[in-house]
Amino acid sequence: MHILLTNDDGIRSPGLRALYAAMIRDGHRVSVVAPMTEQSAVGHSVTFFSPLRVKEVVEPEFTGLGVFGTPVDCVKLALTTLLDTPPDLILSGINNGANVGVDVLYSGTVSAATEGALAGLPALAVSIDDFSPRDLSAHAAFVRKFLAGNQWKRVPPKCVLNLNFPAIDLADSPGLRVCSQTVAVYRDGYDVRNDPRGRPYYWLTGEIPPEEVAPGTDRDLLSRGYVTLTPLSFDLTNWEFLETLETMLADEDETFSSKRLHSNQSKS
Repeated sequence: MHILLTNDDGIRSPGLRALYAAMIRDGHRVSVVAPMTEQSAVGHSVTFFSPLRVKEVVEPEFTGLGVFGTPVDCVKLALTTLLDTPPDLILSGINNGANVGVDVLYSGTVSAATEGALAGLPALAVSIDDFSPRDLSAHAAFVRKFLAGNQWKRVPPKCVLNLNFPAIDLADSPGLRVCSQTVAVYRDGYDVRNDPRGRPYYWLTGEIPPEEVAPGTDRDLLSRGYVTLTPLSFDLTNWEFLETLETMLADEDETFSSKRLHSNQSKS
């Protein structure tokens, strides 16, 4: 299998290197196209107003292309320009820090996988609930075994599988659970500090309130030591409210009717 490997922590991150070693050991062809620098929390951003530069990174037992851009830049550039043949799979990670709940909107790791899914490719995003993991070889081996399964044949188009590891020894985990996202959001705050010249600056803090996390969702299960797997799709339409919204606007005033709007556009 030809795998496009990327992430948002940068081409030298331990998580990416662990996946690379595991996939190569399993006999896969691995094309690495990843950011040269850390791009955490850049979401689905794309570089428009500056050129993208690429640097080949060649080390003992590792070869890849580093892009001075975002994770989505990496996937777009790889699929359209850098790869000689299309990959069979997009693999993004292993990310430092979990990507559960609302995190998937901010995550460059998930966004890289999403870009692959939007291009019609199977896509897996992988993260761990730890910002300073040491040895990720066991987690990479887990991913290797997961990819060897037959589940990919049944994954629908434009779907990202989002895999998260708990912050415990993998051998101590009670196992893998398929689950939904938590809908709880962060309670944000900012630490106000002063630089050496006495000028204030602001550092984002915050957490998802534990009491707002529904049982059985990704954040809950991950905190209890489970490996979590969530299928993600990116149609953001609120289908439950769509028909209600149409009725509300129709009842509100004729100004909002499609006939009136069309008439106004014709006059202009």
